[in-house]
Amino acid sequence: MARFEREPSEFIEKVVYTNRVSKTVKGGRVMKFSALMVVGDGKGRVGFGMGKAAEVPEAIRKGIEDAKKNMITVSMSGSTIPHEITGEAGAGRVLMKPAAPGTGVIAGGPVRIIMEAAGIKDIRTKCLRSNTPVNVVAATFEGLKALRTPEEVARIRGKNVDEIVG
Repeated sequence: MARFEREPSEFIEKVVYTNRVSKTVKGGRVMKFSALMVVGDGKGRVGFGMGKAAEVPEAIRKGIEDAKKNMITVSMSGSTIPHEITGEAGAGRVLMKPAAPGTGVIAGGPVRIIMEAAGIKDIRTKCLRSNTPVNVVAATFEGLKALRTPEEVARIRGKNVDEIVG
């Protein structure tokens, strides 16, 4: 197995989940690997991707490439999120709540990795229904995509921020 040396990236690259899958063919079983990757810059940009290959390092490389193509910008207010939201994807649901500074990231495995890669420092989350890593990651991204700051909402509605915040 060849070991590839890569130059350090400006992104935080994390492996969320690797899986060995097998396909039964005439000659026996063929083993392959899938890797679920999350990349982020720690300043509000984050993405996830899947890579599949015959070897783990190759699957990880493909996953990173896929994740960089699917980057989103997260609306943040300070070190947390602007409002409570539930993200849904497939059977996965993730409830995300803003938290006071100093709370830290209260989240389980896959969600914690995403929050750290995105640069969110204070948040409370809970995985509801499915806990399959792929569905949980997809649901978290759906929730993060739907976040809106009061400034964005005010601009869309043609009002000022004081009217929105109340």
